Amino acid sequence: MAGEASLVLIITFSILSLLGLPLAIALVASSLAAVTMMVPVDIALFTSAQKMVASLDSFSLLAVPFFILSGVIMNSGGIAIRLVNFAKLLAGRIPGSLAQTNIAGNVLFGCISGSAIAASTSIGSVMVPIQAKEGYDKSFAAAVNIASAPTGMLVPPTTAFIIYSLISGGTSVAALFLGGAVAGVIWALGLVLVTVIIAKKRKYPLSDRVPFKEAIKITLDAIPSLFLIVFIIGGIVMGVVTPVEASGIAVIYTMILAFFIHKTTPLRALPKFLIETSHITGTIMLLLAASATLSFAMAFTGIPAAISALILGISNDPIMVMLIINILLLIVGCFMDIGPAILIFTPILLPIAMKVGYDPVHFGVVMVFNLAIGTITPPVGTGLFVGATVAKVKVEKVIVALAPFYFVLFSLLALISYVPVITLYLPTLFGL
Repeated sequence: MAGEASLVLIITFSILSLLGLPLAIALVASSLAAVTMMVPVDIALFTSAQKMVASLDSFSLLAVPFFILSGVIMNSGGIAIRLVNFAKLLAGRIPGSLAQTNIAGNVLFGCISGSAIAASTSIGSVMVPIQAKEGYDKSFAAAVNIASAPTGMLVPPTTAFIIYSLISGGTSVAALFLGGAVAGVIWALGLVLVTVIIAKKRKYPLSDRVPFKEAIKITLDAIPSLFLIVFIIGGIVMGVVTPVEASGIAVIYTMILAFFIHKTTPLRALPKFLIETSHITGTIMLLLAASATLSFAMAFTGIPAAISALILGISNDPIMVMLIINILLLIVGCFMDIGPAILIFTPILLPIAMKVGYDPVHFGVVMVFNLAIGTITPPVGTGLFVGATVAKVKVEKVIVALAPFYFVLFSLLALISYVPVITLYLPTLFGL
């Protein structure tokens, strides 16, 4: 009976998803369809409702809406142009300096806003036209913007790691933040290297040197925004604040920054920000609750054990197991947003990874790295299509320009997958 229930779960979920139903509804409906094959309908409904409510009964989840609100305010608070100017100082004399500025800007803005799409649109809309005006190939400029935008999913604060921590049974958020920060920086440095090689080959011009007085002014303008990154990472890692406390302070800080210091956003915009935050938070929480019913159904029907047996039946060698998991996650990332993918696949894949010796912090970083690549990979990667739209370039041309960046990102994925010390060194150093 469990085998038939598993088949019903998979087929029902696939059909409902293809029909375009909201993911949360597809998850709950397919889970109930499977469970009701094994227990009476009233017990299935009652137990599933219990699981949904219990999944949201977590204090650490309070960090999610606060970090989202902070990012929403930042996106509209005139932060992007200040970070772009600061990024020019960091990358101004490196070959392909304008493209390097785009990379640095996406890293800085992405980790502040916590959104790859926000970084791609905010920084890309500024930098891609400037690069095109200075003689850069527009497809290349779009590719740089698209490839660097997902760093915001890795460099904290990011809700992806908070969700993973919850689903994985309490993996340290601070450790995930540190490991993710390292992975995000490695991602960015890989793109910098590719950009240097291409820029030298095509002889793209360097940016003009910024006068010292202007550099000081640009730095002072950017410091208030950059301080938020330092405070959140440093505060959580040093144990000064919890992730929930840091998220609350981040909201207050970004409000002061946008409303009173930069004065780029009027106070009357706050209700709009709250409504936008409630929409995003509601979606995430509904998915969390729906994934609880899926986890219950999968445990009931034995799907995780079956998948584990299948993968470990192919090989129990850690290298081969991680290769299979990486391929699976890369495929999943092409079709599914990062939040739902973490909710669905963490309960399935984490036990397998741990069984062959992988640390949950290391696996969490590898998982997010995989899914972040998926956001810029065809056929459905949202980051790819948003970036191409921002640059006003055909997706086919952008994909060709992205080829060397894909190669580097896949190489870096293999590096962090098989050299755990890269992502675990800082968490271990801080005793996390």
